[in-house]
Amino acid sequence: MSIRYWSHRIGGVPLDALANRLVLPLLGLLVERPAHPYELATRLNDRYRFLSTQRSSVTTLAKSLVDAGLIRPQRAKRVGNRPARTAYEVTDAGMKEFRVRVTTHIEEAPAASARFTLGLAYIGILSRTKAAAALRRRVVSRLAERDAIPAVHPGGIEVHMIEMAYWKAVLEAEIQWLSTFIGRITSRDIAWPLESSKDC
Repeated sequence: MSIRYWSHRIGGVPLDALANRLVLPLLGLLVERPAHPYELATRLNDRYRFLSTQRSSVTTLAKSLVDAGLIRPQRAKRVGNRPARTAYEVTDAGMKEFRVRVTTHIEEAPAASARFTLGLAYIGILSRTKAAAALRRRVVSRLAERDAIPAVHPGGIEVHMIEMAYWKAVLEAEIQWLSTFIGRITSRDIAWPLESSKDC
């Protein structure tokens, strides 16, 4: 086989499969409860319409995640006269990977991006301490990005830099929202799923 083929695979799993933007939300839905690909595709489209998920894509991705050891199939079950369907559940390795991806999405996703929204949707899988730490690191990055925006030079025409003013406003709004959210987490003003669990 070609070098190009092997350079895109780890342990027999294509790297681009694990880079698929559906990996995080798919793992998230399976953390909530085991499900088969048809149900997963339906729930993904109901919850995240912007992903425009196809059932065939979910089926293919599920097989890749099984090969990677992140999920495993349950025994196929038949409901009524319907064909038997195989549901999947998250493995311990899958749960660990899920937490890593949530943290990475929160810390590194661009401002106002769908990737950040997906990470934020599952922030409750982290402990309060780790969630707040990830958000603080994001604030530091957004502050640096905001401060790097050039100012309009005296005598310059403002409209020529209006997109910079817009993006600065977007960043400032996110920074303010994040700071408020961090305060609510640390002050326990917001309920947390892992309140009585050991740090994850």
